[in-house]
Amino acid sequence: MCGIVGAVCERDVYAILIEGLKRLEYRGYDSAGLSLLNNGNITTQKTIGKVVDLENLFGESLPSGTVGIAHTRWATHGVPSSINSHPHTSGPISVVHNGIIENHSELRKEITEQGIKFSSNTDSEVIAHLINLNVCTSNSLREAATKALSRLDGAYAICVISTDDPGKIIGARSGSPLVVGLGIGENFMASDQMALRQVTDRFVYLEEGDVAEVTKEDFSIFNQNGVLVERDVTQINELDQSSEKGEYKHFMEKEIYEQPKAIINTLDGRLSGDDVLNNIFGLGSSEIFKKVKRIQIVACGTSLHAGRVAANWFSSISELPTQIDYASEYRYRNPHVDEDSLFVTISQSGETADTLAGLRYAKGKNYLSSLCICNVPTSSLARETDYSIFTNAGPEIGVASTKAFTTQLVALMLLALSLAKSRGRNPKLRARVVAALRALPEILLESLKLRDTIVEIAPDIATKDNALFLGRGIFYPIAKEGALKLKEISYIHAEAYPAGELKHGPLALIDEDIPVIAMAPDSEIAEKLVSNLEEVKARGGILYVFSDPSISMEIESGKLIKMPKCDFLLTPIIYTIPLQILSYEVALLRGTDIDQPRNLAKSVTVE
Repeated sequence: MCGIVGAVCERDVYAILIEGLKRLEYRGYDSAGLSLLNNGNITTQKTIGKVVDLENLFGESLPSGTVGIAHTRWATHGVPSSINSHPHTSGPISVVHNGIIENHSELRKEITEQGIKFSSNTDSEVIAHLINLNVCTSNSLREAATKALSRLDGAYAICVISTDDPGKIIGARSGSPLVVGLGIGENFMASDQMALRQVTDRFVYLEEGDVAEVTKEDFSIFNQNGVLVERDVTQINELDQSSEKGEYKHFMEKEIYEQPKAIINTLDGRLSGDDVLNNIFGLGSSEIFKKVKRIQIVACGTSLHAGRVAANWFSSISELPTQIDYASEYRYRNPHVDEDSLFVTISQSGETADTLAGLRYAKGKNYLSSLCICNVPTSSLARETDYSIFTNAGPEIGVASTKAFTTQLVALMLLALSLAKSRGRNPKLRARVVAALRALPEILLESLKLRDTIVEIAPDIATKDNALFLGRGIFYPIAKEGALKLKEISYIHAEAYPAGELKHGPLALIDEDIPVIAMAPDSEIAEKLVSNLEEVKARGGILYVFSDPSISMEIESGKLIKMPKCDFLLTPIIYTIPLQILSYEVALLRGTDIDQPRNLAKSVTVE
């Protein structure tokens, strides 16, 4: 969510910090700031707005400093403002923080009673004051920070610098990610390795409760018990594919058109002949799958929609029942765990706080095993789960998920096939689906060609304040995903309903001012769906229907758009594409910030 960058070098670090923040802009933020340490003084600048606004504060006179920390903030406690921006300072201490301190009110009261005045409304400022209060009774900055951290309830990733200990950065994590980047005569810290790809390709990922002490020559890591430990060094070899938009206006547009290639990458090395390969979720996974009797899915937002689609596949292909929960709600309902249940999490970043909390809660329950579907192999979710499959979609920068969603769907289909294979179910159906998966990238290319048609209808929707999305069965979660995309980036209020539920309330909304976007694939309930859409027509509604070529209906107001033919089980993936394009084109007409929509963040690392 928020972004952290830190550097301790022999050279000036200002440019490194600014570039790191720019590489984290995809996460979404409302303000930015940095602190530089030089000649025993800390220079701090922060501002509401973008990183470029932070740069403008300095003008042509670039600041110097060989140690520094920087931050982009997404407001949780306290409105977006320069005062509430990070870093927060207290005496010689400067701190940046990601996460939420749940007991900040009690700590603020305690600190205030000691005569210390707060300058912000944030929960994060208590960390700076706590560390400063501990400095006089500690032997080192690390010890002072560790004492302060022991007082905190909630989630955090922090970086700390001090004029009293000027050659180092102290970093720590609990519930929010933090990574150490390794250079030659210089070292770094960040909340996301992407922030540091311009300066290093070697990283050490802190684990829960770790505290790191980083200097330009070396680094040390202490676990939650204060014991010096070693963590593996990971070298990242892939090219930084996400740094340029190329021919596209926005990262979201680019990522929509990357989907055929992304799905090829998701399938690569996982199919053989007319079946899925064994153990593609990790060594021993196929044996575990033989024992599975029920699936529990926990996810958020778009990933949850992917899970809802997959529940249909688990039923029809794997012959397994599925329970699906919002990650933010799952652990608060005292969930019953059936015997031999597989716990499945889905997250693009692998750092989604609610999803991680769900996994950690589930580890204390009697699940058979845990499995994650994720795009980031080095993420917390990937490291903490028993089995995993990586979507290999490449970096996704746009806040509104596109290729992450479709590759998650493909990975979930691979899971359905793997479970069916291990349990000896439906070999002919598996062969049919595998053949359809091989053909999927080409059909996606056909779906992308619908853009010209969608551009024609986008102006009619862009002037509206509300929209209704309809789908039945496996297409209801796709309708929900279409509505989510439209509201995320165009700020049009959009909702989704199962089409059969129209007569139970939503029909009251239908008039010429609310466009109705529907999906009509060729299915056993196609005639019922068409009847539902006739109810909309009869009440003067404007219909935009994405349909199978076999579907026949007259639309006087709106448009019928024919979709490419596809195996029915994979049609949700195909029908997702025009909904993404529609949302993009509408947002383009409305002039919104498409890649960084207001109030939203890419990697939601707070609960």
